[in-house]
Amino acid sequence: MAHCLPMSTRHPSAARPAHPARRRTPVLAIALTAVLVGLAACGGNGPTPAPSASASAAPATPAATDAPASEQPTSAASVCDDTVVGGPAATLDPAGVTAATYDNIEQQVEALRGISPTAPVARGVFDKPGLCAYLRTSFREDNPETLVASTERLFKELLLIPEDASLEQLYLELLTSQVAGLYDDTSKHMYVVSSTGELGPADEITYAHEFTHALQDQKFVLKGIVGDATDQGDRTMARSALVEGDATLLMTLWAQGHLTPDQLGQVAGAADPAAAAILERMPAILKDPLLFPYTSGLTVALGAFQASGGFAGVDALYANPPDSTEQVLHADKLAAREAPVGVAFPDDLAARLGDGWAVEQQDTMGELMLEIVLREGGATATRDAAAGWGGDRIALITGPSGETAVVLDTAWDTEADAAEYATALAQTVAKLNAAGKSAALLQPEPSRVVLVVGETADTMGRVANVLGLAG
Repeated sequence: MAHCLPMSTRHPSAARPAHPARRRTPVLAIALTAVLVGLAACGGNGPTPAPSASASAAPATPAATDAPASEQPTSAASVCDDTVVGGPAATLDPAGVTAATYDNIEQQVEALRGISPTAPVARGVFDKPGLCAYLRTSFREDNPETLVASTERLFKELLLIPEDASLEQLYLELLTSQVAGLYDDTSKHMYVVSSTGELGPADEITYAHEFTHALQDQKFVLKGIVGDATDQGDRTMARSALVEGDATLLMTLWAQGHLTPDQLGQVAGAADPAAAAILERMPAILKDPLLFPYTSGLTVALGAFQASGGFAGVDALYANPPDSTEQVLHADKLAAREAPVGVAFPDDLAARLGDGWAVEQQDTMGELMLEIVLREGGATATRDAAAGWGGDRIALITGPSGETAVVLDTAWDTEADAAEYATALAQTVAKLNAAGKSAALLQPEPSRVVLVVGETADTMGRVANVLGLAG
């Protein structure tokens, strides 16, 4: 899995599209413009989390060589498709001035984070085509074609991405435009992304973030923390928020202590309008979950840091990491370790529907994703409407003649929470029906709300009947 830092925060389920498809444990780095603007304003009083983007992806293991990366500048808006051919990754000047700079950053990060490395970390640099090639290969290796296709279909059935869009292409374009660096916990390689080969303050911050991931991996084993389940997207996102929030806090503190106001200003003023435009036009169902681990994760890490007077509190979270985005979004839920309510479909659901029917995909959406569904459906006050989440399960169902249905079964903390969610979800139901689908909102129990969507009324009715929801 790759852990990435987005350029707009200076960081997927990534390649887990919805919770996006399966990922290794890489950490992508998105640019930190807004965070650093806050740093410059607040001085030494602690970070001000307001990043504009972040991402987590699942790159494959590239072969790092000593060959130079391409020197041809490439816009951050480059589309990442099969026509883009990336050159090999180059090592970060192993014998020169750059190497000394990064050696110093590693020592500073070790001291600040309080983790001593147990092994050296290989480091390299990607240009944009190289990053594109890396992400594309990784996405396809880590995400079975059937999983990507079913996730794309599910999003389209809920009107969350355009009908003519390619989920893979959208996701790769988003990451290629935003990622500033990454750590691959499979190859144990760390990369900074540079179109020119010159490494400035933003690259140094990225390096501090990615080296933090390497230290996390050596001490806590990131694959064990995040996991690789393809049907537990909400838990994966919550665990990713811990990992990314920790690294974002560290890089913020490092920048405060080791960059001058002028250098922070350089980073804050280095935004790429083309990359910002790509981010702006991306569907919320892809963009927001990529931001979440950095923004909300930083809040969690900062709270633990302040409560314990240092990173000991953050370390303690790795022993008992959050299990839902609800816990990440609400400090009281995390403190109480309020567990998600189990929601499940019958094991024999496909058999009940008849020959040729299949449950193509199941996942848990969680509070974050449900809020996006409500918002995209046109509801207002969606954060409040999603805040009483107790648990959920979503399934994509297909039939022998191409029938498609989606069932989203949700449990709520109280009857009032369920009623508030149902009122907001009614806007989504209306939008779906206006688009020519057949959607129904059902409430079989006071604290349970079920959305059933079919491409036809017959399909929707068949699924609802089999689940005992019709009538």
